[in-house]
Amino acid sequence: MAPKRAARRAASKTDEPSETVQDSTAEISKKTRSKRSRKDHEEDDLVEEKLSGGKAKKTKKTPKRSKSDNADVDDSSSTDKTRIASSDYGRKGSWKIVTWNVNGIRSWLKNGGLEYIEEEDADVYCLQETKCSEEKLPPEVTNYKGYKSYFLAGDKEGYSGVGIMSRKTPLNVEYGLSLEEHDSEGRVITLEFEEFFLVNSYVPNAGRGLVRLDYRLTWDRDFRKYLVGLKKKKSVILTGDLNVAHNEIDLKNPKTNKKNAGFTEEERQGLTDLLEEGFVDTFRKLYPEREGAYTFWTYMMNARAKNVGWRLDYFIVSEDLIDNVIDNEIRSTVMGSDHCPVVLHLK
Repeated sequence: MAPKRAARRAASKTDEPSETVQDSTAEISKKTRSKRSRKDHEEDDLVEEKLSGGKAKKTKKTPKRSKSDNADVDDSSSTDKTRIASSDYGRKGSWKIVTWNVNGIRSWLKNGGLEYIEEEDADVYCLQETKCSEEKLPPEVTNYKGYKSYFLAGDKEGYSGVGIMSRKTPLNVEYGLSLEEHDSEGRVITLEFEEFFLVNSYVPNAGRGLVRLDYRLTWDRDFRKYLVGLKKKKSVILTGDLNVAHNEIDLKNPKTNKKNAGFTEEERQGLTDLLEEGFVDTFRKLYPEREGAYTFWTYMMNARAKNVGWRLDYFIVSEDLIDNVIDNEIRSTVMGSDHCPVVLHLK
């Protein structure tokens, strides 16, 4: 694998659409449908509005929430603090691993993200969409008591990025896929432990109008090859925002999203192809018929309160690990991002 911050190709502004899946919901009024539902992960102070089959337009962002979607914006006035759920956060096994798309680590920090970290008390936290260069990472995160941190940013400030906070020291750390085509965007960190490889990934979105679908399919093939290669050496845990709802049960409105990023046949097949290589979606293994289990909700249209969402965040393990899986819990009541944390418990 390539060393951290290897030479990377510069990413073009025009071919980097927002990383958030667009959600067309049955609850949106006829008047609202004439506009196009708003993107959530914009990297500046404008938002795209989307209506299926229509043309995109830009309007100034006027969110009801005080949370900043731009990692570079100082949102010190934010009052949208993380709400800690009242459910039992206890340990169920020897390993407790959390994944969370934080939608900007600096905004997440101001929204009380570390309160959750302290309360959950997991062994490892895998974070995605940090939107922060390594030199600008908050020291409260990188120096958090009892944890070592590993972060990887993309070449473009305020875009993509992944990180891991681990209480257990890995044998080895690898950054990226050793493929220049993919590694410029800061999307993969792999920690090797004695028992398994832990792969934290922020999978690229196919983009508005599916302009990046071809690239996404190339990524899926290359990433699958990478994971299969790891599996030949030892067990693998893949986690992160995989930017796809695998089946219709995994999002509220499948019929209206079949041509939208995150639910195209091609992206869904990409995940199917991975599972057929000897991997298991732990949540669906444990809860094959559970409906309404989502990990992402657009900020628009009160979607989270209505539970109009998508399951985009996963723990996928190699088949030899499935008997060690105790539980996969979705912390849907924890705020601080448009995604929520997901917890994996292992024996």
